[in-house]
Amino acid sequence: MSKMWKYLLASPVFCGTVLFFGTAAFAGETPVPSDMSEPANAAPIVKADPSSQNQVMSQVTSVSQLSDVQPTDWAFQALQSLVERYGCIAGYPGGTYRGNRAMTRYEFAAGLNACLDRVNELIATATADLVTKEDLATLQKLQEEFSAELATLRGRVDALEARTSELEANQFSTTTKLQGQVVTVISDVLSGDRVNGADITDSNTTLGYRARLELVTSFTGKDTLFTRIQANNIASPNINTTEGRLFFANAEPSNDAVIDTVWYKFPLGEKTQVIAIGTGGAADDLTSTVNLFDGDGNFGALSTFGTRNPIYGQVGGAGIGITHNFSDKLALSLGYLAPTANSPVQGSGLFDGAYGALAQLTVKPSDRITVGLTYINSYKQPLLTGSNAATFQDLDAAFSSNSYGVQASIGITDKIVLGGWAGYTTSRVVTGGDGGDIDIWNYAVTLGFPDLGKKGNLGGIIVGMEPKVTDSSVAAISEDDDTSFHVEAFYQYKVSDNITITPGVLWLTAPDHNDNNDSVVIGALRTTFSF
Repeated sequence: MSKMWKYLLASPVFCGTVLFFGTAAFAGETPVPSDMSEPANAAPIVKADPSSQNQVMSQVTSVSQLSDVQPTDWAFQALQSLVERYGCIAGYPGGTYRGNRAMTRYEFAAGLNACLDRVNELIATATADLVTKEDLATLQKLQEEFSAELATLRGRVDALEARTSELEANQFSTTTKLQGQVVTVISDVLSGDRVNGADITDSNTTLGYRARLELVTSFTGKDTLFTRIQANNIASPNINTTEGRLFFANAEPSNDAVIDTVWYKFPLGEKTQVIAIGTGGAADDLTSTVNLFDGDGNFGALSTFGTRNPIYGQVGGAGIGITHNFSDKLALSLGYLAPTANSPVQGSGLFDGAYGALAQLTVKPSDRITVGLTYINSYKQPLLTGSNAATFQDLDAAFSSNSYGVQASIGITDKIVLGGWAGYTTSRVVTGGDGGDIDIWNYAVTLGFPDLGKKGNLGGIIVGMEPKVTDSSVAAISEDDDTSFHVEAFYQYKVSDNITITPGVLWLTAPDHNDNNDSVVIGALRTTFSF
């Protein structure tokens, strides 16, 4: 006898139900033996034969359907369980149960059999998905057959757990991730001899590097503390003009490693980000420069001009920035950086020296289109690339500037991106000179080819005019009479997830915006190692 049946037979509810169901009919067909006759007063049994429907009511689903059964009846709970839980009882015509009617042993046997059939059906349904002895035997056989493989797997898991414990015990930090890049550059002046009446003397092939180690820390999962250590000995070729500078070059090449950038970014509500910059901040830390080729010298364009609109070069140093996203299509960025914020001497510091203040509205009308509208107010912050006049090489006076820029990037297709910018700067000499105003313009059109050749590659073409003085009332700064075009092409090839190689050339048609100068072609081969 199974444990289930021992439990059922030992249950007072089940036994009471069987003993006290009275003369009720049971659901299910129960045949009468051929050598026996049905008693004249036998309770009706529900038959499969349709003709029996004239003798008994259909199967009841609630004890309330039996009019002569009351909750105060001593066997009410047992009867309710038979009707509503097991569904193996029916009543007489007219909706009665006749609980006080006597029953025969045959009726008892027929009714008990109907209920046991129902119980067996419920048990079979409930245990249909359980594991059988055959399943266990098969599983044991498979375990014995693959015992060697399972032992090997257990060993690997144990070794992995031990290794994980070792890493956790010796990890650098639970909050900080170490990453970095090493950029090596081979460059040379491929064409051009004289610019501004002097020979180009820096025409040797050079090999330099820029190494960066970055510590990226998060204390809450939403904030970021960024610390970068850098050594950079790359020098741009000196072609007697500040045009054609390489973005990744160092103004003072050195093998010394220094902490060149520190900033902390954190959310202020759901739509606002704040960044506090201790040193080494730039415009791209405050906002998007809206240029596919802006890879901060690691990737993308090779030249300073091709990387981003030159007006952004007036913003750098230490300070603060805030970006508020009105929606996923509109953001406003504000920032203030000072290059000598740490100096207490007169004419320096956070507010008494040079500074650059930026405001930019970035609009994304669609996933393929981005437009940036930029305003920059600066003091004693010259442009970093352009003609010697546009970068104030001969100006020994304090000046303030207002710059206006518009940048755009349009994804024509997934693999063709059209972009460009225009920038206008008006500067005024405020002390140390005769005064006066200077107007400077620059513009460019870019064409990018993402995934050119294979996924991760990037081809790029840049055509534009580096900053040019179009009007000047300052004696020390002359207007640029001619126009030089900057033409740059590069192909960034992804060797692996960690290595890219980028050959490129840039051509200055009339360096320093002077048609009397030889055109200059500069070649560079950049290799970037990321880890």
